[in-house]
Amino acid sequence: MNIRRRLIPGAAVTAVTALGLGALSACSSTSAAGNTGKFDVVASFYPMAFLAEQIGGSHVHVTSLTQPGQEPHDLEISARQTAQLQESDAVLYLKNLQPSVDDAVAQSEIKTKIDAASLTTLEDHGNEVGGHAARQDTQQGEESAGKDPHIWLDPVRYAQVAQGVAKAFEKADPGHAADYAKSTAALVKRLDDLDKQYAAGLKDTKSKVFITTHAAFGYLAERYGLTEEAINGLDPESEPSAARVRALESMAKADGVSTVFYETLVSDKTAKTVAKDANLKTDVLDPIEGITAKSRGSDYFQVMQSNLKALRTALGAR
Repeated sequence: MNIRRRLIPGAAVTAVTALGLGALSACSSTSAAGNTGKFDVVASFYPMAFLAEQIGGSHVHVTSLTQPGQEPHDLEISARQTAQLQESDAVLYLKNLQPSVDDAVAQSEIKTKIDAASLTTLEDHGNEVGGHAARQDTQQGEESAGKDPHIWLDPVRYAQVAQGVAKAFEKADPGHAADYAKSTAALVKRLDDLDKQYAAGLKDTKSKVFITTHAAFGYLAERYGLTEEAINGLDPESEPSAARVRALESMAKADGVSTVFYETLVSDKTAKTVAKDANLKTDVLDPIEGITAKSRGSDYFQVMQSNLKALRTALGAR
């Protein structure tokens, strides 16, 4: 499914780009991808680059196709980036998230192609995700459901992906297999700990319902017994109807919702309009599609901790 997303304003992209690549580790760059003397990995966007860096450590050179601050869904592969794919040892991507990446990978002759979506299970998600079965029966909503690609926001699924990536690295670069296995075990342990923190932190809350700009947090909601109500479903490019907004306002009152969440890489206009009409607060819930100066943390784990804090506040955690 081709999910189109709004770009952040050009000035913001310029500002973020000017920051350079400080948000990524020393072994990651957006420069030359191949012939570095290391295991050269091209990653499609931040969650994939983070996995490659954590698993590969000093043995890998990671190149991200998506620049810091760039909305990943709208990425168009350049001729230079296509050449980078050909020169690299492996590519790590998430199929159906970035169509231009899918096309470039399919046409490339790179030996090791790792599709993160094939390493765990994907589900169909629409406007409403999680909650009771009776509510799920009415999930059809205004936005057609589709395979949800946001698997990295569920620590359990992300750990499954990490283990699959490690096996691919070990096979492609057997000389460093033991180190890859060791690094992956440590990463999975951190993800397991994060899962436990979320489970404990969201177990006892006044409300179990939260509103987001689009349905990026469906796997997270299902994992921890919550219900995500998305203004725009899986596609935030569309505008919600008046009926959808009225339904959200009624739901917010009935379920004790206090906050409408918006993101860092897309416009907050719709979220703030809905919040104002419903007399609700707004806050950031970051889908971690990229790390920028606006991110509440410098890496995946820090932003996930910030997201947990925001959810606990919004849901009235006891």
